[in-house]
Amino acid sequence: MYHTDTTATRRIDAYTMIDGLPRDRRTLTTISAGDLDGLCIDDAGAIWVALWDGAAVHRYTLDGRLDTIVEVPATRPTSCAFAEDLLYITTARGWPPPQDLARHPLSGSLFVCSPGVTGPAATPWNG
Repeated sequence: MYHTDTTATRRIDAYTMIDGLPRDRRTLTTISAGDLDGLCIDDAGAIWVALWDGAAVHRYTLDGRLDTIVEVPATRPTSCAFAEDLLYITTARGWPPPQDLARHPLSGSLFVCSPGVTGPAATPWNG
């Protein structure tokens, strides 16, 4: 299990799941630019995380190394998800200062790219 902490620690923490409970918390990586937001995992086990106010999605390897940056023409990416070999990136339009919106008029759009890796199939929620 992974957890992003935007304000207090600015890091992504990993947990080992034991009997359905998170155990053995460890820091995977700490970021310096943007705020951590939604994340997903690819088939290699790497973590993709959207950076609110960072205009990008970053990919971190299992050892916490940043190895891919996907820049988007919107300041506030909110989340990302795979559909086979495509990475979908959602962004927010609300709340930016007017000058940011003028520089990034595509804010609030959905972006898609082919990052060269695939993601696992979605697990339907039966809640």
